[in-house]
Amino acid sequence: FVSALADAAGIEVPDIVTYERGQLVDVITDMEQYFHGKRVALVGDPDQLVALTEFLVTLGMVPAYVVTGTPGKKFEKRIAELTEGLPTKVKAGGDLFLLHQWIKEESVDLIIGNTYAKYIARDEDIPLVRHGFPIVDRIGHILFPTVGYRGGMRLVEKILDAILDRKDRDSSEESFELVM
Repeated sequence: FVSALADAAGIEVPDIVTYERGQLVDVITDMEQYFHGKRVALVGDPDQLVALTEFLVTLGMVPAYVVTGTPGKKFEKRIAELTEGLPTKVKAGGDLFLLHQWIKEESVDLIIGNTYAKYIARDEDIPLVRHGFPIVDRIGHILFPTVGYRGGMRLVEKILDAILDRKDRDSSEESFELVM
């Protein structure tokens, strides 16, 4: 995408952008074993969920459930295209009650959504990564990047921290590791 924009504008990609891309690729490559195969439930606005679903598939994660309150068959079709071959349930015009029922039927490793998803996360003991709008129970959300390579790095950090915090919490004493 960045290269296509630079080509269209007839300019070079700035060195800092190339550097940030390299950092993101390095982290994803180094941490792939923690992402691979993790089942994720997503809830939020359709424009963010399409990009987020594509990003998670790129990480090797499985977007098991993708729910938005906004109705629209285009959304469902696009998510189906992005998750082709993966066991994904998608619902436009859905709600948190539906998502919670799906999770009760078959749990996930992680939930990514706004503040309202914390009730499901607590009830089902599933780590939550707050993403999207609104985030009203944490401070500073608006100060951190959510787009571009820096936004990708921030999201990878939040996802990885949630996964590793759960791994640390649930590890037996002899399996508890100081370093990765």
